[in-house]
Amino acid sequence: MDALPSKKMPNPMPTELPPQDAALSILTEYPATTKQIAGLVDGEVTDVMTMYFTDKIMITITQNGRLAQWLQVPLGSSNPGRADHFLPSGSADESLLPMPHLTASTLLGGSTPDRETIGQLYAVQIASAIALKNPEEQRPVVIGLGLARLDTSRERFFDIIDIVTQCL
Repeated sequence: MDALPSKKMPNPMPTELPPQDAALSILTEYPATTKQIAGLVDGEVTDVMTMYFTDKIMITITQNGRLAQWLQVPLGSSNPGRADHFLPSGSADESLLPMPHLTASTLLGGSTPDRETIGQLYAVQIASAIALKNPEEQRPVVIGLGLARLDTSRERFFDIIDIVTQCL
């Protein structure tokens, strides 16, 4: 999926959906740097919005305009003396794996064990992508997840992660 170039606009909400093979990307800077992108995953319009507040990074992933689960992943190390142990080694295979020191906690939702596990998998993978992009990042990542259906397919997972990484 190709993303359209970012544009600065006063209203971060798109008024039209992009064509099926395109994504819409919007960037605003006030009150928090915000970026929004939309794309199709298995025929479902998937909206992703990233907001960089001074104390947290918030990411919402919605299908059909719903949010059913909220998760948080702290990026800062609980043991600062050991933080360098978790820096990526640079191996291409290892960069696809979530960082082992990141742990997601469900704040709201996650009504079933399957939904909670899938949500935590998305949250840790997204937090790892943020930490790989900016190793100095220490703000907690708060993720709102609202997928239309619980689907554990690998292709769907990577399609959603791909849209999110375009929005970081």
